[in-house]
Amino acid sequence: MHRNKIRLLFKHYRARYPEEVAVVDRICSFVDANTECFSRELAIGHITGSAWILDSTATRALLTHHKKLNIWVQLGGHADGDPDVEQVAYREAIEESGLVGLQFVDQELFDIDIHQIPARGPEAAHYHYDCRFLFRAVDDHYIVSDESHDLQWVPLDDMGSVTTEPSITRMVDKTQRLIRAKSGDSLLIRETS
Repeated sequence: MHRNKIRLLFKHYRARYPEEVAVVDRICSFVDANTECFSRELAIGHITGSAWILDSTATRALLTHHKKLNIWVQLGGHADGDPDVEQVAYREAIEESGLVGLQFVDQELFDIDIHQIPARGPEAAHYHYDCRFLFRAVDDHYIVSDESHDLQWVPLDDMGSVTTEPSITRMVDKTQRLIRAKSGDSLLIRETS
């Protein structure tokens, strides 16, 4: 029962992004094979939730210079047993940025990514099966948390000067396609629950 919501999110994602069927099938297989997929105690890997946060003008995205990984990425973190990955992404975004008035743009998955986390100390290398949601910030003022070296609003058109991480590039492309599809209209925002 606790995996039904995420399975439905993946089903909708597969229909929305048919070109990503291989990664969808891989994450679905992982969830189906591991009843404890939301727990970081699952040593082979676990589900994580992330936030792709746009500013109020939808021209910049908020990135964190992650302390442990030492790269610029979107905000997010472990589900810690919570199967509601949408709320995991929201919670992690607030904890890591201090943003006030953060709002979901869509209740569907915006992106998924599977990436290996390198071994660190006693923790073995493992995979993060990352579920990413699209947000808009009402206020651009953030607070850098202990998990980051820094945070930065990065213009979408200049993202390559900060990172060439393939999953970030993919989310920039998705964002720009979404904005073009809206024909200049502002992105719709739904209220957080």
